[in-house]
Amino acid sequence: MMKYDYLIVGAGLFGSIFAYEANKRGKKCLIVDKRNHIAGNIYTKEVEGINVHEYGAHIFHTSNKEVWEYIQQFAEFNRYTNSPVAFYKDEVYNLPFNMNTFSRLWGIKTPKEAQEMIEKQRQESGILDPKNLEEQAISLVGKDIYEKLIKGYTQKQWGKLCTELPSFIIKRLPVRFTYDNNYFNDLYQGIPIGGYTQIIEKMLKGIDIKLNCDFFDHKEGLKDIANKIVFTGMIDRYFDYKLGTLEYRSLKFETEILNEENFQGNAVVNYTEYEVPYTRIIEHKHFEYGKQEKTVITKEYPANWKKGDEPYYPMNDEKNNELYKKYKLLAKEEENVIFGGRLGQYKYYDMHNVIAEALKCVSEEFE
Repeated sequence: MMKYDYLIVGAGLFGSIFAYEANKRGKKCLIVDKRNHIAGNIYTKEVEGINVHEYGAHIFHTSNKEVWEYIQQFAEFNRYTNSPVAFYKDEVYNLPFNMNTFSRLWGIKTPKEAQEMIEKQRQESGILDPKNLEEQAISLVGKDIYEKLIKGYTQKQWGKLCTELPSFIIKRLPVRFTYDNNYFNDLYQGIPIGGYTQIIEKMLKGIDIKLNCDFFDHKEGLKDIANKIVFTGMIDRYFDYKLGTLEYRSLKFETEILNEENFQGNAVVNYTEYEVPYTRIIEHKHFEYGKQEKTVITKEYPANWKKGDEPYYPMNDEKNNELYKKYKLLAKEEENVIFGGRLGQYKYYDMHNVIAEALKCVSEEFE
């Protein structure tokens, strides 16, 4: 008889929700994670009284009431609104692209003036059917905004020229003709007071966990320990890359404690010049309106991914998506294995997407 009903590979959001819901239904679960902590990429830890987002800024946002209410049971959220600032050389711009941005860029005041300026640049470009990210961006916001605020940042983020990237990536950037610096359009937004790790701790209460345990180092022994596996790692690695290697992007983080109270006056500042090696600096205290004497900042550097590196998000271009479809067919044939999360489903999910997918998976499994 198997010792566990489910072996869950990965103690991130997807795996933890599945474990929590399975445990509620009387199922016995074991979670393994190769890292030395739970919570995956949403892991936060306290430094100088500040909750530091160890793997980059995580701002929760959703318009899905069910998802919002679900996450609320594990933590109280503050009213944080994501309003990034962009530095381009010695110029400062508000994001997302809104009337504050357009006013700073062109010295204009009204939405009509901004619309006319953007429309003029769109017409001058002659782009009717955008074939890549560069064309898509110029067709949305014109050349000025593209050159100063999109091009360098995006090429750093993806490690490719904008002319080589698919057009859909830029659709994540809202454009609006109001003086509104709220990056997201969602109904619900905030950050858990006290950080994200507590959420996962509550989910995994009473569930067996093995940290510093790489599934692939113990694959044979672990496969026989449970009736079913929930796998949230890289789908191509699960199948020993036998159809080829999917591409991912990696990140490097440099975190330091500064002996000052307020370094940049905003939680997230993007550096949009290609020549600046990091994409952004995060000042963590501003996520929770901290008043501590010191501050903690993190520089975020995009990195090319190679086998052995930590993958943070998939490269969802046409070539990789086609390869993923083939792996997905293999996954369907794999008995008693559920694939989930960003890496298991090879999708650039935000947190609310992961929760929705996990709850859908739970519903299919148990109801």
